[in-house]
Amino acid sequence: MKVLVVGGGGREHALAWKLRQSPRVSQLYCAPGNAGIAEIAELVPLRADDIAGLLRFARQNAIDLTVVGPELPLTLGIVDEFARHNLRIFGPDKQAAELEGSKAFAKELLRRCKIPTGYFSSFGDPDEAKQYLSEVGAPIVVKADGLAAGKGVMICETVREAEQAVDEIMRGRLFGDAGNRIVIEEFLEGEEASFMALVDGATALPLASSQDHKPAYDGDQGPNTGGMGTYSPAPVLTNAVYERVMSEILRPLLRGLQERKINYRGVLYAGLMIDRGRPKVLEFNCRFGDPECQVLMMRMRSDLVTVLEATIDGRLDQATIDWDPRAAACVVLTAAGYPGNYEKGSEIRGLDAAAKREASGNVAVFHAATAKRDGSFVTDGGRVLGVTALGGDIGDAVAEAYRTVEMIEWEGMHYRHDIGHRAVSSESATARGR
Repeated sequence: MKVLVVGGGGREHALAWKLRQSPRVSQLYCAPGNAGIAEIAELVPLRADDIAGLLRFARQNAIDLTVVGPELPLTLGIVDEFARHNLRIFGPDKQAAELEGSKAFAKELLRRCKIPTGYFSSFGDPDEAKQYLSEVGAPIVVKADGLAAGKGVMICETVREAEQAVDEIMRGRLFGDAGNRIVIEEFLEGEEASFMALVDGATALPLASSQDHKPAYDGDQGPNTGGMGTYSPAPVLTNAVYERVMSEILRPLLRGLQERKINYRGVLYAGLMIDRGRPKVLEFNCRFGDPECQVLMMRMRSDLVTVLEATIDGRLDQATIDWDPRAAACVVLTAAGYPGNYEKGSEIRGLDAAAKREASGNVAVFHAATAKRDGSFVTDGGRVLGVTALGGDIGDAVAEAYRTVEMIEWEGMHYRHDIGHRAVSSESATARGR
């Protein structure tokens, strides 16, 4: 079968890498892709938000399955357009993707479905937002309502910081139109985790647990990013917490969506805050997380095509996923200055040496923003590479990933040195207690 992957980041490289392993895939395309994806798929020079162009390509090339990676084309209605032309596509339609497209919509749905989350209010007027801040105080969280590539969340320790965040988002247009409205919500304490499930409208098939690291610097310091690294499984998602997520969050949400005639089919990603075993929803995403997708694809033993088609066809009640019992960890390498201003075009050295480690099957270097220049790989964005590895436990996986990271360099390369620190500490404490 012919498969088209839409997108060009690390998530899409991981999806393409996994799809390429399926014996059912004869031809693999990616639009627009990147220099790393070009090693395993034919690149199509179309932007991920060029819905008309992607539809035309899929029709002209008889694409059997399209897999959408990023959120923007989903919120623009790519699934609706493909479905109108009887083309099979994986992802939620435009109405369902509003769960990520508008944080205010998602929070209101949570409230109506009585799903645990922090208190909140949304505003289209900055002065009204500041009045609310004077009433609720700080610490507090200020979010752009729309899509901001995972960077539209500002955690504010004081009311003054929060007021500045309101001005930067709404008056300074830090996130463009995404900040036309904002959501101000309770600052929740605890440990974050990513809970993703495939959903076919009626049935949810949870994926392996994972945990992301959003802040740019060690010790969870600095501005939020699209993700600096991740690991799977996440020890904080114990069996008891898993049952609470299913009973208190996922099943009530599916019922609420069905009552509103929203047929959600695709990946449903709940960003959770877990405090003393009690999960609360921070936000929803309508696609695979990135870099979480990279560790999940490393651990997934099942044929990805089979489970994606079961989602599209409403057959998840008959589906299972086989996971590698080993742990996986991903360390993201970025350009200096990310998530702020950064330069492109720096030559990446050491990928050949890293490729020798990849040959073991326990390491994969996923390209997130690379290009080719004079035969060499160069940086082409903020998050550049995701070095992902398997190990007997999270500590082993993290160590293997960092051993590979040490082989790679470019001018200004930045990465966190403490990926997996909570989980590794938990593993050490468990070992001491035996």
